[in-house]
Amino acid sequence: MGRADDAKGNFRERLLRALETAIAEDGYSRTTVSDIVRRARTSRRTFYEHFDSREACSVALLTEANADQVNQIAAAVDPTAPWRRQVRQAVEAWISSGESRAPLMVSWIRDVPSLGNAARRLQRDAMENFIEMVQALGESDEFRTAGIGPVPRPRIIMLLGGLQELTAITVEEGGRMSDVTDDAVDASIALLTPAPPAD
Repeated sequence: MGRADDAKGNFRERLLRALETAIAEDGYSRTTVSDIVRRARTSRRTFYEHFDSREACSVALLTEANADQVNQIAAAVDPTAPWRRQVRQAVEAWISSGESRAPLMVSWIRDVPSLGNAARRLQRDAMENFIEMVQALGESDEFRTAGIGPVPRPRIIMLLGGLQELTAITVEEGGRMSDVTDDAVDASIALLTPAPPAD
């Protein structure tokens, strides 16, 4: 990569970090392109060399954050641990990664629906990434021995939706995501536990 490419990548990264800071300080709805370029210490012209709009910048930031979160969760789970322990490891990693960027997590849940078609695709892609990760975790020997897996797709969607709403409400009410760790783990285990055979 040449020096010009390095500079271009650096400006893009600065703009993404500036947007994340603006979301944390002012909220996404009050953040403008001017706010982003001021925090990034660059120009509107540079912004528009990288992004078509504030929404496009937000989609790029959230895409990156989602990929980081999925990677952190996958790396935190020991596939040889008992399956309930794996669930706790996954939930704790999800909460830890979200808590380190709590304003962005809440923005993801609350603001993305207002971003239009590009965000709808982002939501679907993020959900698919999460589904694939949970399905991969559910393929471990510990899950199979417990009679779990493959984890049904609707159940994973309910799991993610419930975790997102629980943590968003908790943060909006002044709590920390980690306040709900035990409830999130218990609910996740309950969703994943095989139903008893019918009589």
